[in-house]
Amino acid sequence: MKFSEMPYERVDMEALKKKAQEWMKRFEEAKSGEEQFAIKRELDKELEHVSSMMTIASIRNSINVADEFYKAEQDYYDEQGPILTGIVNAFNKEMYESPYRAYLEEKIGSVAFKSIELALKCFDEKIIPLMQKENALVSQYEELLAKAEIDMDGDVVNLSGLGKYLSSPDREVRKKASKKRSAFFAEHLEEFDSLYDQLVKNRDAQAKALGYENYTLMGYARMNRNSYDRQMVEAFRDQVKKYWVPFCEKLHDERRKQLGLSKLAYYDEGMYYPQGNPKPTGTPEEILANGLQMYQELSPETGAFMRFMVENELFDVLGRKNKRTGGYMTYIPDYKAPFVFANFNGTSGDVDVITHECGHAFQGYVSRDYEISEWRDITMETAETHSMSMEFFTEPWMERFFGERAPEYVKMHLMDAICFIPYGCMVDEFQHIVYDHPELTPQERRAEWRKLELVYKPHLDYEDDEYYNGGGFWQKQHHIYSYPLYYIDYCLAQTDALQFKVWMDRDYKAAWENYLKLCKLSAKDYFVNMITACGLKSPFEEGTIRELVEALDK
Repeated sequence: MKFSEMPYERVDMEALKKKAQEWMKRFEEAKSGEEQFAIKRELDKELEHVSSMMTIASIRNSINVADEFYKAEQDYYDEQGPILTGIVNAFNKEMYESPYRAYLEEKIGSVAFKSIELALKCFDEKIIPLMQKENALVSQYEELLAKAEIDMDGDVVNLSGLGKYLSSPDREVRKKASKKRSAFFAEHLEEFDSLYDQLVKNRDAQAKALGYENYTLMGYARMNRNSYDRQMVEAFRDQVKKYWVPFCEKLHDERRKQLGLSKLAYYDEGMYYPQGNPKPTGTPEEILANGLQMYQELSPETGAFMRFMVENELFDVLGRKNKRTGGYMTYIPDYKAPFVFANFNGTSGDVDVITHECGHAFQGYVSRDYEISEWRDITMETAETHSMSMEFFTEPWMERFFGERAPEYVKMHLMDAICFIPYGCMVDEFQHIVYDHPELTPQERRAEWRKLELVYKPHLDYEDDEYYNGGGFWQKQHHIYSYPLYYIDYCLAQTDALQFKVWMDRDYKAAWENYLKLCKLSAKDYFVNMITACGLKSPFEEGTIRELVEALDK
């Protein structure tokens, strides 16, 4: 089914609630585990259809935030989504407490029941109004970003479109674009502060209503952290500060030399070569065509996947006015179809989409026929391992996209991947501080961010930019607003991906076979168990970071 032809109908949540109550009654009256499992499969099919309708509406709203119909549908799901969460949790509670749980656990797996336990810990019908308000605030933030209009000498662009100027080989153009971006955020500072302040207090109120001291622990449950805890994350960040930050500062200095500068400024972040970073040589259509050819050559599985994506119009990657910023992969269960959304802007990031988001989509494709829906319900650090690793597995084909500058792109991409980890840890530590101390004022939050920048990115020089020097950079990071505590997942995943990188340079075939194994495992086991089963070391294990830094340094 082509995406443009997929029918859409608003989900009637009240009718769904009544149907779910009937299923629940039948489930309670069931006389065996087999009977309960059959009822669960019926409900799963209904919920997958609901998910499909909600996902189609969300994608079409992302494609054009000015489309009044799909904006209204998104507003509806923002309000009704928590009711769906309530339906799912009520049914999961019945499964969790079932007298036939042993049979159900044998069919579904212990990981699923651990996830149910965590989900039950972060939901109660009494917090539905707060969840509805939270959804509305997130949508307001995303719309504020999407509607940005920045004038670069007559070229009016959104935040995604500004990327080509931020990566210009002309340093003055980069500086001007960076100042224009910070000016947009500074102009709307009060709105960004207010939205985040409301979100923090809202989430804190949800947590306290459920008996938590603050949102941090509830956030771990909501993120389905089913195999590691806060202490393990803190220990990981400590390793990053000790070994990774000094290594990255060394790489930033190498970047400074490559650029021929006496010092790096904030508008030089992400710049690697004085003639400009490598850019894809083809049109957006040619990039997609090269991607199709690349995946057909990589493996039989990736070839079948890419043909399916292209034939069914499952990409929307061209930047346009009124299109939501950023990129993502999502999944439409009714059609067993991954969908990739992005904003091509003529930079190397366009190729990153074809590798990163397609890593997510490929994993969704290879697990699409699993009959147990929980086996496809992967945790975020596992999901990001799939995507970030795919960025490296596609390196042998980069000449198709970058021509003679392919080696420069490969080096730039590796350095960029390495230097991301301190930033990701900084985002995570910032959010821990914020949710541990919800009483902080917006000014105090910005001060905390600035202090962390000096720890994790000591080379960073904002010169005379008041907004950034005042600790405002984080307000462009939409995960902080929209997906609380979702960022350490990228750091853990990047650690896995870089291990694959070291491995594939030594033995590409063995590394790929283990990556494919990881994709097929999906959510059948816990994160640490799966990555170690596929030949990697746990990011949490003492010594992993130090050993990886040594390998990458060589």
